[in-house]
Amino acid sequence: MSISAINRDARVDDVSISDDRLEVKLRDGRRVSAPLAWFPRLLSATEADRAVWEICAGGYGVHWPKIDEDLSVDGLLTGAQGQG
Repeated sequence: MSISAINRDARVDDVSISDDRLEVKLRDGRRVSAPLAWFPRLLSATEADRAVWEICAGGYGVHWPKIDEDLSVDGLLTGAQGQG
């Protein structure tokens, strides 16, 4: 019997935002989802401004330049809420 090694790669692959949720897909297939209400800047931003994001911090963060918001994968995994 052999045990397969799990390749964990917690770098950001994709981001999606609905009317009430933020979802970040990681390269290893995990999806981290949180209520949009936890991130006041994203919640109050326009849909167009939310759509402009970039991967930062060596792949372990997301930056929205139009609203000056930064989130880390570590913060999302531990349930940290954004600043207002």
